[in-house]
Amino acid sequence: MACIEKTAKSVEEAIKLALDELKVTNENAKIEILEQPSKGIFGFGSKMARVRVEAVYDENQAAQKFLKDVLNNMDIKAEIKISKEANNMYINLVGPKMGMIIGRRGQTLDSLQYLVSLVINKNADRESHIKVILDTEDYRRKREETLERLAERMASKVLKLGRRVELEPMNPYERRIIHASLQDYPGITTYSEGEEPYRKVIISKK
Repeated sequence: MACIEKTAKSVEEAIKLALDELKVTNENAKIEILEQPSKGIFGFGSKMARVRVEAVYDENQAAQKFLKDVLNNMDIKAEIKISKEANNMYINLVGPKMGMIIGRRGQTLDSLQYLVSLVINKNADRESHIKVILDTEDYRRKREETLERLAERMASKVLKLGRRVELEPMNPYERRIIHASLQDYPGITTYSEGEEPYRKVIISKK
């Protein structure tokens, strides 16, 4: 993050100069007072105030602002609840018209999640990368349960008919759910075919 030092007649003035140059507010800055000002004796030996100010990027605030702007443009009123654990950021949207946010098979929700991830990780390195999980109306848990039921139903069909089954194209997250659901299913194997965004899971006999 950007870090600069400034001098001025007072600490407050030096801090303001630094904040203005970095274009950040007090809340998004780490401030260190290096030297207090002193008047000296008879005008000699006076010292200016010197501070070091470092811009601190607030990921929660960035995510909140981005989503608020997007929702306003979509004319959707929603409460944005954000929590963070280690390198995971959990965002839950609460309000009416959430079907518009979810989209067909969660595609709009996935796109928003991806964009939020880009916004908050734009200054991050590989080690500090934050994983974003965006949800509304408990959609992701419900979708996971639906996919698990689908996987078992199709696996049973494969064993009964003796031929493989191709599922509809899914995103990587949903494909992982199918693979995980059937990894210990007797007599069944799964793999993926095709190119994104049309990549699909194949369920077949071992």
